Amino acid sequence: MGRAEARVMDALLQFVGDWGHALAAVLFAALGIFLLRRRDEAAEPRLLAVALLLTSCWALYVSFGGVDKPLSGIAESIRNAAWLLLMFVMLRRGPVRPADAMVAVAAVYAAVAGLILLQTFTDLSWRQLSPFSDLHRALVTCSLILRMMTAIGSLVLVHHLYTAWPSRERGRVALLFGALAAMWTYDLMLYALCYMAPQRVQELYALRGLLMALLAPAVAVGMRKDMAGRLQLSRTLTFQSLSLVAVALYVIVLTAGAVLMDIIAGPYARVVEIGVVFFTAVTALVVLPSPQLRALWKVQVAKHFFQHRYDYRTEWLRFGETIGRAGADAPPLGERVAKAVADITDSPGALLLLRDEGGALSFEMQWNWTGPLPTGAVVPASVAAILEASGWILDIDKAKRGEAKIEAPDWMRDEPRAWALVPLVHFGRLIGAILLARPPVDRRLDWEDFDMLRAAGRQAATYISEAQGQQALDDAQRFDEFNRRFAFIMHDVKNLVSQLSLLARNAERHADNPEFRADMVLTLKESVGRMNEMLARLSQHNKARAEEPRPMDLRAVAERVAQARLRQHAVHVTGDAPAAMADPVRVEQILIHLVQNAIDASAPDSPVELRLSREADDALVEVIDRGRGMTAEYIRRELFKPFSSSKAGGFGIGAFEARTLAEAMGGRIEVESKPGMGSRFTLRLVPAPEGVLKERQGKAA
Repeated sequence: MGRAEARVMDALLQFVGDWGHALAAVLFAALGIFLLRRRDEAAEPRLLAVALLLTSCWALYVSFGGVDKPLSGIAESIRNAAWLLLMFVMLRRGPVRPADAMVAVAAVYAAVAGLILLQTFTDLSWRQLSPFSDLHRALVTCSLILRMMTAIGSLVLVHHLYTAWPSRERGRVALLFGALAAMWTYDLMLYALCYMAPQRVQELYALRGLLMALLAPAVAVGMRKDMAGRLQLSRTLTFQSLSLVAVALYVIVLTAGAVLMDIIAGPYARVVEIGVVFFTAVTALVVLPSPQLRALWKVQVAKHFFQHRYDYRTEWLRFGETIGRAGADAPPLGERVAKAVADITDSPGALLLLRDEGGALSFEMQWNWTGPLPTGAVVPASVAAILEASGWILDIDKAKRGEAKIEAPDWMRDEPRAWALVPLVHFGRLIGAILLARPPVDRRLDWEDFDMLRAAGRQAATYISEAQGQQALDDAQRFDEFNRRFAFIMHDVKNLVSQLSLLARNAERHADNPEFRADMVLTLKESVGRMNEMLARLSQHNKARAEEPRPMDLRAVAERVAQARLRQHAVHVTGDAPAAMADPVRVEQILIHLVQNAIDASAPDSPVELRLSREADDALVEVIDRGRGMTAEYIRRELFKPFSSSKAGGFGIGAFEARTLAEAMGGRIEVESKPGMGSRFTLRLVPAPEGVLKERQGKAA
């Protein structure tokens, strides 16, 4: 390595070491001040605050002065003494132990304290001597040995205190003791390498501050016995922190290995280092992306750092977000439900089975189920009934061994990927089930898995049941729309039947009249055309909605309706009205209904009038008859009510359909009537702008 590269490396290590120790100083100082502000009267919190603040002072001094300054070693000794004093007080104030055992342990504490005092005296001595003297070198070596012995003794005492602590309360102090063990383990490795290769430990000194900064959060969680009840570790943060610690340990081990290779391999150390780096890099690229390794890491962290396997809040939020995903690119609901349940147990795939009319569970949808689907994926009705009554999770491995309370189907036992069958029960009714694929790290299902999957299955069943109910409602609405249109069609068919019946009666008397025969052919053609229109309106592709309004001639439509009814009854068209913005087909249908009702209510010699006019901002078409009329009560309660009619054999649809069609075009129908005086139905439509109709007619011509 050239001088320039060496200078750059030294500067980088100096930067990492200084700022790493500074960060550790800030974190430990914040923790110490936090404890002091709580004003706790117990001895342990006070001593813990003192140890934290002394550790902060040591880290701050190293960050400003470096490890070569005279007081760095003394500050480290004071830091170690403070932590050992805290441990001794915790031991004395903890559970009662035999007197001889306490004497033996106190002797070990005294021995480690003596090592710290001797180490402090040695540090003060060798700094006063010339660095080239034999005594100086001997004292430096003695100081390193004393530091290693102090670290070893401290680790022994940490282990003893942890094992002596009551097992039911170890979870409250495990993080604090683990942080102390990590601190002294690093010191032991550091001074051991410094003893063997003092010229190659700059990297370990630089990384020491970062390690202490990483230990501060662990100390924060475990620094009081009641702190564990108030602070909850985030699993995501824990996984990331432990991953960072693993990377840091990897760098430390790699650095220590490089130092050892320089000592052992000598001139071949460079080749060995390159080979080791290449091998570790390739191994990391192959192993780290593996889902099996990630799953194993997650399982081990959850097993050893948390009381429960699942972070219920995070799982429930993720569950709802997966199922509730919206947008055009969102997968179908069944696939989202299968994925939401599978993600809970890290299952790589899932099958959704829904209950059919026979009571069995048949395949509906799959999520990420690699390879061919199981042949005959059906759960018999007998098994489905047991799942519905019990709500049990079916453990496929137990079913293979014959230990399950529910007998799994043959195809499920033969499928190596099948792991668990989760029933979807909604208000005691089985909706379906989800078959989970075996996770990357195969494990046995336990009570926590069963509880979590049972709750998730019930929630998933709610979503599926709601979707099925919505689908049934949509189907019912489509049937209702069809029935409504069919009722309108039947009313029109009745009118056609009346017209054709009249034609048949007249044909018996006027069959020899050529003019009658021509009129009869014209009437039949019109009836066939009307029937074809009715069939088109009944089609599922015709939604019976109003067409886009366009300018239309109201008088032309009125005259056409009057001409069609002329053979049945006298209908007069009077007045004039401006062009209206409407659909001509719908307007004609409205007038046919209103005119037919007027004819039915009128005497044979009493003509019906179609009067056209304009009032304010409306174009008016009035249908006037002098028939028997209607009461106000009937108009208000019965006239526009479907299937309510005062005529024998009537359907009660005409007025209802006329009003519906008028409202669909932005118009309305008004009624005036008195018993014995006749009725007036007024159709009000939006008039077209001036000159628009004439312009359209001119273009058509």
